[in-house]
Amino acid sequence: MPVPFAQLGDAYDVIVIGSGLGGLTSANRLAYCGHKVLLLEYHHKLGGLATWFKRRGHIFDVSLHGFPYGMVKTCKKYWNKAIMDSIVQLKKIVFDNPQFSLATTFDKQDFTSILHKKFHIPQATIEKFFGTVTAMNFYDDQSMTTRELFEQFFPGRTDVHRLLMEPITYANGSTLDDPAITYGIVFSNFMNRGVFTFEGGTDKLIGLMSDELEKNGVTICTRSKVDRIIVEKGRVRGVEVNGRTIEAKAVVSNSGITNTIDNLTDKRAFSEVFLEKAAAIRVNNSSCQVYIGIKEQEYIPDIGDLLFTSTAPDFDSQELLDLRTRSKTFSLYYPKTRPGHNRYTIVASMNSRFEDWSHLNVEQYQQEKDSMISRTIIDLDRYLPGIQTQIDWVEAATPRTFNHYTLHTCGTSFGTKFEGLDVSRSIFKEVGGLFHVGSVGIIMSGWLGAINYGVIVSNDVDGYLRTLNG
Repeated sequence: MPVPFAQLGDAYDVIVIGSGLGGLTSANRLAYCGHKVLLLEYHHKLGGLATWFKRRGHIFDVSLHGFPYGMVKTCKKYWNKAIMDSIVQLKKIVFDNPQFSLATTFDKQDFTSILHKKFHIPQATIEKFFGTVTAMNFYDDQSMTTRELFEQFFPGRTDVHRLLMEPITYANGSTLDDPAITYGIVFSNFMNRGVFTFEGGTDKLIGLMSDELEKNGVTICTRSKVDRIIVEKGRVRGVEVNGRTIEAKAVVSNSGITNTIDNLTDKRAFSEVFLEKAAAIRVNNSSCQVYIGIKEQEYIPDIGDLLFTSTAPDFDSQELLDLRTRSKTFSLYYPKTRPGHNRYTIVASMNSRFEDWSHLNVEQYQQEKDSMISRTIIDLDRYLPGIQTQIDWVEAATPRTFNHYTLHTCGTSFGTKFEGLDVSRSIFKEVGGLFHVGSVGIIMSGWLGAINYGVIVSNDVDGYLRTLNG
């Protein structure tokens, strides 16, 4: 259970700011290594965007939609077996758009068969494409774009481009004009064994993680907004939170990298070269979501676990970001997703731009949310005729919503573009004891990326603290 703020100590080995999956993992690993860790969270719940909320008997997951099989190994090694055992495969991924309609298990074998039999791509071309993306690493050449990669293997085949790109865009916000490696690494991870989710929902996951944190000795304090990271003589001294100074030898910021540099740390602590690199970081886009609850005792048929649907004639990264996009993903939560909770919920997700929502006044904002809800229900009715009569709760979230609850710059759902990774990885070289963990560089976004990055950063911090302690 979170500790009341008044009961916190005056000093810790490490303070972790923010409890996204990266922050939770860093805190857990550092405590496991024997360090005295304090985790400070602005919100009243842990998890960052890996969160949930309750309405009229429904539990809505905000970001539990799908992740690669790699989560199984990662959770077993860096969390515990109970978390690993709750990871299950989503076996029916549906695509429906003007160019094609199909269902897939989204693993390499099935995708290869679909590309060959339905799209008539030669087997040798498919194998060479998979071999190319599987071999990609984050330190590879960044000059080739995803668009160029697709044209190299599937020239002029916009239908194939759509099949390969659409789910990844929803997964991490990448576009056809981002570096090909940011596509290839994520795509090849999914292609390993398919798409997986957490049986029992985000609330169960965060509950299990919270128990593990407490078992390992992490002190957790919620409703605690850090105002400043204190730096003296080139090293971290602690943080200022709720009008109080708490000392620490190291600070791990799970706030966004731009927020960490621009708002939490005195810029005079950084070199001009570093600040120039930081100023060039582009924040990735955000999301809109519509949460739909189905009346108790009502039933909806299995139309798939994830439904990528669009009425747009071609795949277009900018169309997916449009305020009134014709493209969205439906995540369907059947009773099997939450054993013992016999309710159906549906979450529609759309990529979105913060600037399209930020300038709207109260009336305009509500009108646009209502319009988005109406369009979503009309689209859903194509797959579940008469669904309107089965709904007992509906509400919407926008980039403004995510900005409010997470403090993410521009409400970003996917962190920063690729250049953010180098800045994140080098911040400790600028200020001794200051580390960053979070969604950076696209390949480090999503649930698996966030947890793995938390492990990487915790190793850095552990090494730093052991050096200090001689």
